[in-house]
Amino acid sequence: MPNKLVIVESPSKAKTIKKYLGDDYDVIASQGHIIDLPSSKFGVDIENNFKPEYKTMKGKAKIVKDIKEKAKNKEKIYLATDPDREGEAIAWHLKNVLNIDDSDKCRITFNEITKTAVKSAVEHPRKVDNNLVDAQQARRVLDRIVGYKLSPLLWKKIKKGLSAGRVQSVALKIIIDRERQIRDFKPEEYWLLTAKLQNKKDILLAKFYGDTKKKIELKTKEQVDEIIKIIDKKEYKVIDVKKSERKKNPPPPFTTSSLQQEASRKLGFSVKKTMMVAQKLYESGYITYMRTDSTRLSDDAKKMAKEYIVSNFGKNYYLDRVFKTKETAQDAHEAIRPSRLDIQASEFDGDEKKLYTLILNRFLASQMSVAVYDTTKIVIQVENYIFHVNGSVIKFDGFMKLYIEGKDDTKVNDEEIEGMLPELKVGETLKQIELNKEQKFTEPPSRYTEASLVKAMEEKAIGRPSTYAPTISTLLDRVYIEKDKKFLVPTNLGEVVNDMLEEYFKEIVDVAFTAEMENKLDMVAENKENYVQMLREFYDPFITNLNDVEDKIQKVKLPEEVTDIKCELCGRNMVIKQGRFGKFLACPGYPECKNAKPIVQECNVPCPKCGGKVLIKKTKTKKNFYVCENNTNSEDSKCDYISWNKPTADGKEEVKQKRKVTKKKVAAKKSTTKKTTKKASKK
Repeated sequence: MPNKLVIVESPSKAKTIKKYLGDDYDVIASQGHIIDLPSSKFGVDIENNFKPEYKTMKGKAKIVKDIKEKAKNKEKIYLATDPDREGEAIAWHLKNVLNIDDSDKCRITFNEITKTAVKSAVEHPRKVDNNLVDAQQARRVLDRIVGYKLSPLLWKKIKKGLSAGRVQSVALKIIIDRERQIRDFKPEEYWLLTAKLQNKKDILLAKFYGDTKKKIELKTKEQVDEIIKIIDKKEYKVIDVKKSERKKNPPPPFTTSSLQQEASRKLGFSVKKTMMVAQKLYESGYITYMRTDSTRLSDDAKKMAKEYIVSNFGKNYYLDRVFKTKETAQDAHEAIRPSRLDIQASEFDGDEKKLYTLILNRFLASQMSVAVYDTTKIVIQVENYIFHVNGSVIKFDGFMKLYIEGKDDTKVNDEEIEGMLPELKVGETLKQIELNKEQKFTEPPSRYTEASLVKAMEEKAIGRPSTYAPTISTLLDRVYIEKDKKFLVPTNLGEVVNDMLEEYFKEIVDVAFTAEMENKLDMVAENKENYVQMLREFYDPFITNLNDVEDKIQKVKLPEEVTDIKCELCGRNMVIKQGRFGKFLACPGYPECKNAKPIVQECNVPCPKCGGKVLIKKTKTKKNFYVCENNTNSEDSKCDYISWNKPTADGKEEVKQKRKVTKKKVAAKKSTTKKTTKKASKK
C-alpha cells in the first residue's frame, strides 16, 4: 500500500505526477479550492481584524471527505498545489483540514511537471508560506468588501444582477476612457506628396520630406499645389546616399500577459481560451507554469534551447541571452516555455498543438541571433525641397527564421517604404515621371481588443497574470462591454455603471490607486506590510464614503435602444432588451403588451435555392446553422434550405476543414467505449 500522499489541484495533473512517483505514492486532486468565503453572506468579521469566515465550498464536501480518508495512516503528506498565491492558500486550507502541524515541511512546488522537477520537489519540501497566504487572503477580502458593499448599491440604483469589482471596475473605466477619446476625436487634414522618379533603368517612389532647412507638414491642398507648381518637371538630384546596418533583437520568452496578447493576435484565441489551453498543457507536463510575469529562463532551459538551435539551424543562429525582468514582476517562476522538446505532434489536440507551437517558437527565438538588415536612405533635392526614399532588405534572418512577433496596430507606417532600392550615386539626376498628391485625415485611437487591454492593464499595473482573463470574462458576462468583431465596446449599461462609480467612488476606478493596492499586496507577500493594517486603511474611508453618498445617488433609468421593428400585437416600435441568454426584442408597452421575440441575424448572401434571406440561428450549444427565411419547417414551406455551412455569394457553401483525429483522441474514444461496454454487460 502507498504510504505517502500527494495532493494536487487537478485530476489531469495528478495523473501526470503519478507516472513519475511510482507505487509508494497516492496522488489525488482537490479540484481547485475546497474552502472559501460563503456565497450567501459577507463572511468577513470587520471588527475582528477582518477575519474571514471560511466554509467548505458547495459540492466539495465529498472531495474533502475523500481527501481525509486517503490521508489516514499516511507516513507523509505533500501539498503540491499550484506554485502561486492561490495555490499557497489552497495548500494552507488543506493543511488545516488535515490537521497538519504548522512546522511540518509539507509544501512542495514545481514550475514544470517533469520527472526531474517533481522528484526534486519531493526531496526539498518546505513549510506553507504564511506571507503568501496572507497576500491571497488580503486580495480575497478586498474583493469581497468592494463586491459585497458596492454591488447592492448598483442593484438599488440601476438594476439587479450588476456587480462592481476592485480590478473589474478599473478595467471598465480604461475601455470607456478610450471610447470617449474616439468620440471626442476631431480628424485633422493632412496630405502626402509622392514623386515617381526614374534613372536610366530603374523607377522609385520618393516621399516629400520638407525643404533644405526643416521637415514640413503638408496640411492643405493649396500648400501642396504651391509646392507642385515650383517642382513640377524640374531636375531631381541625389544629394546623399546613406547605407547602414540595422539589427533587430528577438522578443523575450512568454509571460502570461504576452502569451495572451500573442495568442489573440496570431491564433484568434480569447484570453480565457488561452489560459484554458495553457492549463491543459501545463498539467500534461508539456509547458512550465503559465501564470508568471517573469522572462527569466533556467540554465537547463537555455542549454536545451542551445542544443536544439545549433542542431537544427547551425551555430551562427544561436546567441545566449538574458532578458531583464520588469521591476514590478514577482519573478517567482520562469517564463512560459516547453518542458521538453521531444514532444510528438500526435500527442496534441488542435488548439493545444497551436498554442504549444507558439510557446516553443517564441522560447527558441529568444535564444537566437539578431536579425540583420541592410538599410538605405536616399535624399533627393528638387529646387529648395527634399524627398526621401527608404529601403531595407534582410541580410541575415537570425531569429526571424523561426518567429516574427505580431502587432496590435496594423496601420501602415507612411514613413517607411521597405524593399530593395536601385544603386544610386550622389550627384545623379532623376527624371520625374509623375507627382501624386493624396488627401488624408488623422484617425482616432483604436478600440481595445482583449490583447491590447491585457497589455494596458499590465503597463498600468492593474491586476496580476491570474486576474486578466476572469476580469475580461466578468465584464462580458455582466454586459458592461460587448465584442464587435475583435474589439471591446462599452454598452449603455457599462457606461451608466462607470459614470456612477466615477462620480461617487473615484478611488475604486482610479488607476494609480488600484496599482498602489497591487503593490501593497506584493509587499504583504514579502512580509513588508501588515495585511490587517492595509485592509483597515482601505476599508475605513471606503465605508464612510459609501454611507455618506448612498442617499445622494438618484435611481437611474437605463436608456433603451429603439428599433424600427413594429410589435405585431400593438404597433409600438420594439426595443432591444438584455436577458439571461443575451439580447432580445421586447415591446416597450410591458406589462400591457408582453410581446417578445429573438433577434434574428441575417447572412448577407441570398439563399442558394430560392434567393430569399438566409438567417443565422443557433443550437442549444450555441453552434451556428443557416436557414432560409422561407423555410417554415411545414408542409407549405416555400423552401427547404438549411445547412451547417455558411452559404457564399456564388451560390455555394463554405467548406469547414475537418479536425485531425489524433492518436490521443482515438485512444480516449476506445477507452470510453470499453467502459460503456463493461457497464452495459454488468447491467
